Amino acid sequence: MHFAPDSEETLEFAVELANTRPEASRSGEDELATVAQLDALLDGWRYSGRRDHDEREVREVRETRDMLPRLWKLGTDDAVVIINRMLSDGRALPYLYRHDGSPWHLHATDLDAPLAERIGVEIALALVDVIRSGETNRLRVCEADDCDGLFVDFSRNGSKRFCSVRCGNRMNMIAFRERQAAEDDPR
Repeated sequence: MHFAPDSEETLEFAVELANTRPEASRSGEDELATVAQLDALLDGWRYSGRRDHDEREVREVRETRDMLPRLWKLGTDDAVVIINRMLSDGRALPYLYRHDGSPWHLHATDLDAPLAERIGVEIALALVDVIRSGETNRLRVCEADDCDGLFVDFSRNGSKRFCSVRCGNRMNMIAFRERQAAEDDPR
């Protein structure tokens, strides 16, 4: 599977954003509760344009984040309705842009638009690529029993099952212990 580099980067960001939810985070807490946490998240990504650095911005970005698990789990036709609404609400008008050493890529909102709106539109554009290439099956939820983390399976054979090595190792250890217990049971 291969998408445009900006689509892959946006999908990776969407996953990292979604996995700040308490039910998906490593800490088990909301990892996007403060302005400082939002700043720390965005520092690892090349988001250009307006940043307000206030509680309202954090709240709006959390609202965008909280709809991602639903989008990941929807069938294509239902997801398209939401994606089209995200593009329309963001008044998306795609244009090529280059900044911060990045190659040419698509932006679709004014750089002065609110951060949550820009994030939503960029995620919607990346999901358009996923849908157009028929790869929605690559948008996954972690199969670990106690994890609700999202991920995009970029592997060649599409066999990834867990959001992280940590979850995969944990589930493999559980399965190993269950097999050992079954072998040790003299019945």
